[in-house]
Amino acid sequence: MKKQRTGKQKRKKAGKKTEKQNKQARKYLIPSLKGPLATGWQYIKDSRNYIYFTIITFVFFALIGFFNAKDFSYLDKLLAEIVQNTKNLQGMDLISFIFQNNLNMAFVSLFLGIILGIFPLISIMSNGVIIGYVISKVSSIAGFSEIWRLFPHGIFELPAIFISLGLGIRLGAFIFKKNRMQTLIERAYKSLLVFFLIIIPLLIIAAVIEGLLITLLK
Repeated sequence: MKKQRTGKQKRKKAGKKTEKQNKQARKYLIPSLKGPLATGWQYIKDSRNYIYFTIITFVFFALIGFFNAKDFSYLDKLLAEIVQNTKNLQGMDLISFIFQNNLNMAFVSLFLGIILGIFPLISIMSNGVIIGYVISKVSSIAGFSEIWRLFPHGIFELPAIFISLGLGIRLGAFIFKKNRMQTLIERAYKSLLVFFLIIIPLLIIAAVIEGLLITLLK
């Protein structure tokens, strides 16, 4: 009986030791990702006013594009080129094309914001007008019921783009701070964390959803 108890006690101790070792391992491994990710999310929260500004500006220019579609008929050529570039793409090729386009836009919008936030502002206005124009064209040809096809991928894509634009504007606002260089370095570092840990995953999901939907609906 004593031997059995001793054996059980040893197994309990070994189990506790293993559990303790696992907890220590998680303690050192998880923060390696959790720390930067938490920093990125906090930076997004701190930048919410810039992000709200981009959303409001985008909606405003989308309404301009929608209600003044006749003034933007020159966009037909641009849209035709996009359709031409993607009409023969399916599956992974289409997903890759969409992801590359969105990734380039997000990266440029964010990091060219360093020039007083001018590029993100131009990007917000131009893309707002284009989206408004496209919605106007689709609704006039096929009715509002067809517009739902534009929205599923936007659930992930638009937040990623709005975050990029908002952070780009904030990055450019470093010029108005006293410690300009320190502010620029800090904001650039946190923007990189957000870009790699949050924006890119959102754009991957958006590209997969959009690519699959377009392929299925062709």
